[in-house]
Order: sequence, then structure tokens, then C-alpha cells
Amino acid sequence: MVPDDGLTTRQRRNRPLVVVHTGIGKGKSTAAFGLALRAWNQGWPIGVFQFVKSAKWKVGEENALRVLGASGQGGTVDWHKMGEGWSWIQRAPADGEMSNEDKAREGWEQVKRDLAAETYQLYVLDEFAYPMHWGWIDVEEVVSVLRARPGTQHVVITGRNAPEALVEYADLVTDMSKVKHPMDAGQKGQRGIEW
Repeated sequence: MVPDDGLTTRQRRNRPLVVVHTGIGKGKSTAAFGLALRAWNQGWPIGVFQFVKSAKWKVGEENALRVLGASGQGGTVDWHKMGEGWSWIQRAPADGEMSNEDKAREGWEQVKRDLAAETYQLYVLDEFAYPMHWGWIDVEEVVSVLRARPGTQHVVITGRNAPEALVEYADLVTDMSKVKHPMDAGQKGQRGIEW
């Protein structure tokens, strides 16, 4: 099918995309980091923004992409963490410490600044569906900002419960479903598989 959008095949091929990886299955972030590897290979600058995972966690993909980004052989990689762990575990912030909600909002403000400045060609907004689902960040604002982003900036958003307005707007949506998982049988996450 060739859409009647007035674009040439080359223009259509090079159109920037919004990609959403959602659903209850494993692999949403992993798939996004796989796209980051492809982008690195193309020489694109990459910005990873982790919205829920703790700044203290050692994520294997972070180490690998940082090494690749510093190698000078592909694109650059910047990694930003704005969470203190899985935010459905309620903890009151210490004096002077920002709440998870405030950190998510601050992270979104940085993403907006970077989109306006065209800082990266690929943005991985890891676990960003959660702050929208919880009402911390306005979904309509996110869609509006993404619709108005300049240049050829691709954006990948991961997380369960991606809001319907985001799903409707996105160019590519994958719903990761779970058929079976070792955790269902009581097995804990393991090195090399979960991190």
C-alpha cells in the first residue's frame, strides 16, 4: 500500500518515528536498547532517559552502550536516571529529596528541552509509560510535544499500560504479552537475564 501523503518513498522512509513497547511481557526495554544499538551503529547521538529504575541499579545495557558511545566508532550515548527504584513501592522522600513524581516531571522537562534543541537522533524513554499512566505527566502534552518535535528525532517509549492516546499517536506499537515466565514459579530474577 502506498499512502496518499504527498511524500516520496525516500521522505517516507526517513520520517522520524514514535515507537511504543508496552504490555505485561518481558522485553520492552531490551527491545528499545536493541534499537539503540542499531542507532549507535548508524552514528546517531542517543539519549537514554530511565524514568523508574533506580540510579543505584547496575543495568547491563547501560554499561555496554556507554562503552560503545565512548569508543568513537559509532554514535554518542548519554544516560540519564531519574528514579529511585520501582515507584509503586511507596517511600517518603528524605528531607530535601525530590519525590519520584517530581523526578519524573524533571526528567520530562529535560526531554522537552533536548527535543527542542535536537540534541539526539534517538531517545529511549525507558519506563516512561508509568508516569503517564499514574497521572504524573500529562499524556496529551506528551503527544503534543512529540507531534511538534523538529528534525528527524526518533523516540522509543517503554513501559506497561501505555496510555491509549499515546498508542493511537505512535507510529509503531508492540504489545509484549507473557505466555510464561520463571518468576511465575517463584524463581527470582537472575544475572544476565533480568540485568
